[in-house]
Amino acid sequence: MQTTNRFAGKIALITGSGRGIGKAIALRLASEGADIVVNYFRNRQPAEETAAEIVALGRRAHIVRADIGQPDEIETLVSAANEVFGGLDILVHNAASGYNRPVMAQRVKGWDWTLNINARAALFLAQQAAPLMQARGGGAIVNLSSVGAQRVLPEYVVVGASKAALEAVTRYLAVELAPMQIVVNAVSAGMVRTDALQHFPGMRDAFEERFAYALERTPAGQVLTAENIAGVVAFLCSPEAFMIRGQTILIDGGATLGF
Repeated sequence: MQTTNRFAGKIALITGSGRGIGKAIALRLASEGADIVVNYFRNRQPAEETAAEIVALGRRAHIVRADIGQPDEIETLVSAANEVFGGLDILVHNAASGYNRPVMAQRVKGWDWTLNINARAALFLAQQAAPLMQARGGGAIVNLSSVGAQRVLPEYVVVGASKAALEAVTRYLAVELAPMQIVVNAVSAGMVRTDALQHFPGMRDAFEERFAYALERTPAGQVLTAENIAGVVAFLCSPEAFMIRGQTILIDGGATLGF
């Protein structure tokens, strides 16, 4: 765990930060001095555990239940950061959902649900967060994407489309929020060992086998971790990344280079 104070005095909101990648990001930013707004939707217990770990690092944590697929709940979530901590400096849109089905099995409801949470939320979270960041002299926004935005994965059509839209939103935000001194980028991650992978075809029956397969094809010699991703997110939120704008940074250990 990092022990620097790169984000001392900063307030960060991470959507879907009760577990997995979101939790790793929350802990990384907290370890470097940030106070954290922890967001969850369905399960409060993991969010409470994340908050407890943040407090153990000597930082403040505030838990907010919000469905970011609903614009009014986005407003409530961002407002909580202002009401509790007095502003916002960092926004990480990590929460994601989706219906993993073949093209011919997809339905309108699944499309709307997935696009609303993965892509539409990024726009309206930024819309709510930007004035708070501007009031504090600027800020950073990082959106979490996926290699499925550019490459075809099994039963990933709707999620892949939503992540491609998310990357497009990231570019527009980067340009239009620049005058407010807000830096916007995205991180595209390869396969990570999280609960989300259990929803992919064959993962429940061949979890370890898939990771062994991925490891064989990863030049870095190890499978990507949530902590690896958190490190890249932290960098993009730092002053060192000020001149990186509207980019989607791929982190996969080189696994996609052989495709």
